[in-house]
Amino acid sequence: MTSAAASVEAIVRAAGPHVPLLLARVEERLAELAAGHGPILAEHAGSTIAAGGKRLRPLLVLLAAGPDAACADDLVAAATAVELVHSATLVHDDVLDAAPLRRGLPTVWAQGGRELAVATGDLLFSRAFTELVATGSLAAVRTLSHAGSALAQGELLQRQDAWNAAVAVERYLERCELKTARLFEASCELGALAADADASTVAALGAFGRRIGLAFQLLDDVLDVMGDAARTGKHRGTDLLDGTVTLPLILARERDAELAAVDLRTIVTPEQASELCERIEATGAPVEATAHALAIVAEAKDELAALALALQDGQLLALDLVADSVVDRRA
Repeated sequence: MTSAAASVEAIVRAAGPHVPLLLARVEERLAELAAGHGPILAEHAGSTIAAGGKRLRPLLVLLAAGPDAACADDLVAAATAVELVHSATLVHDDVLDAAPLRRGLPTVWAQGGRELAVATGDLLFSRAFTELVATGSLAAVRTLSHAGSALAQGELLQRQDAWNAAVAVERYLERCELKTARLFEASCELGALAADADASTVAALGAFGRRIGLAFQLLDDVLDVMGDAARTGKHRGTDLLDGTVTLPLILARERDAELAAVDLRTIVTPEQASELCERIEATGAPVEATAHALAIVAEAKDELAALALALQDGQLLALDLVADSVVDRRA
């Protein structure tokens, strides 16, 4: 498998020379916004943004728009806004989970405490909408607002389901749709809107993004059970330790009666979490969860194929490579 970084480079090359230029502008804008709110918040907002990973969501905005989007400034604003929302959710998630590490680095919660972390997340979230409002696109603001509401609803579901190992697969998938897939969907829709695409193209690109986002979350949850901490930047079984029930555990419980009887509240140390991950892995449940994610990616590719006449060749290839990078990711 190719590395995630190599995959992103291949995507950018396929999309055309305009994409790295726009991505650089997004990075510059993110840095400007992080630095503009006083030294304390700037430090923590800046570190959060800098640790943001592969910028997959803003990349989707740019790819969905294609090379002929009328206003590059609006496109950069939309891509920046999506990444700010994503960064805000990471900070808030770390508060709720009391997570000490994010991608191998100390979280804002660990460095500055709950109050500072909440303020940092709120700042990032509010700046996202300030950025998007400046474009004057009501449709864009509405799209990101709906995604933001979905994120909150998904978080509420996750809190309600905490420690409940009997969560149904359907409920789990609904949670993933809300917490992760909707922001991927919004990313693609924002790009299409910036390119003045027709309604059917906006909807089809959104459906592609939603499926990619759902598969991304499923594979992320598999990585929590099977992933190498050196690559993922967090301890194996982190979800188990904070009571988050994911697909590998749900499926494993159906295969192993002893696992079905485990009280997640008794899993309180990294060593216990790692041992439980071993038991989950032994059932083959992570393999089944991965197969489910791959089937969703295949559906996303079908959605993309139907857009062949509406998108340019480089655009299609780059989006197809995004789907491949979701499958290939190991961290």
